[in-house]
Amino acid sequence: MDTYTEDESYDYYSDNFTYDGLFNCSGSHLHGSNIFLPVLYYLIFFTGFLGNIFVISVVGSKGRRGGRLVDTFVVNLALADLIFVLTLPLWAISASQSGYWDFGRIGDLLCKLSSYIIAVNRFSNIFFLTCMSVDRYLAVVKLMDSRYLRSSRCIRATCNAVWLSSLVLGIPSLVYRRVEPSSDGLYCVEDNNSSFFLGLSLTMAFLTFVFPVLIIVLCYGNIIVHLNQHCAANPRAEARRRHSFKMVLAIIVAFVVSWLPFNVFKVIIISSHLLNADLSCERVVWQRNGFRVSCCLAFLNSCVNPAIYFFLDHHFRRRAELLYKNCIGQPKLPRSQNSSASFTNVGTSES
Repeated sequence: MDTYTEDESYDYYSDNFTYDGLFNCSGSHLHGSNIFLPVLYYLIFFTGFLGNIFVISVVGSKGRRGGRLVDTFVVNLALADLIFVLTLPLWAISASQSGYWDFGRIGDLLCKLSSYIIAVNRFSNIFFLTCMSVDRYLAVVKLMDSRYLRSSRCIRATCNAVWLSSLVLGIPSLVYRRVEPSSDGLYCVEDNNSSFFLGLSLTMAFLTFVFPVLIIVLCYGNIIVHLNQHCAANPRAEARRRHSFKMVLAIIVAFVVSWLPFNVFKVIIISSHLLNADLSCERVVWQRNGFRVSCCLAFLNSCVNPAIYFFLDHHFRRRAELLYKNCIGQPKLPRSQNSSASFTNVGTSES
């Protein structure tokens, strides 16, 4: 049975395996991947760019006083996705060239920088979603005891901490990522010869995905129990909170569904390297192609959230309508109609 050698290198974001041994395996490449991957990456780029610009414009149109507390996390989440999608044209070009990374003298810099941005986006997304879950828990279950924690100043400080921690956690991708030559071209790959980096990547997969997801599940479990017990106390306020709950839950489910396969395949691949597993050619091809598909699914998450806001958040749609009418010069709607739509407005429905 065919096996692969120990001198291979793998790429977590495009062609995750690039080594001579794999090319001896039949079916080592997804058929037509040099066509459908670039098309998919460009599609995600355009929809993610326009969608997240739209979210930032709509949510930021009211400023601090007219906005909601959860909007701070929404804007930062959209900003992280916006920065990420700017790197996708590079990976689209690489995918169209069967994974070759041919960008001249700045190829190594682009390889490191784009990989770093992807890592920062992954960490910041899950951290912001965790913060949104905790915010929903405090707003619904611990409303009267969380005035300081849910203040604008505290939430802005939390967002700054999330960005700082994500930038720091992404440094290994910046250090251990580089362009390396092979027998048929240049590839943007990670250093799989470093046991320290592989162990760190495995640890990060648990600390930055499994642990936050557990926190999210606990928060929403408590929210569901609370809403079932107190749904009749204030029907109007509970309706607003349930609406907010559904929107944030949809965002979190979309993230987990998008990134779970990526993390599963990543753990499998890293564990195989750390254990020096003697894998068959078929198993290696399965890992490679499975990881490539999971990367595409993970990238799709960057353009899903704007659709969730538009279809599930009626307050967001009203603000988008107001922004559109202001842009074309139509008069504003009466203020009472606008303010009544807020389901998590500061000082109204949750204070």
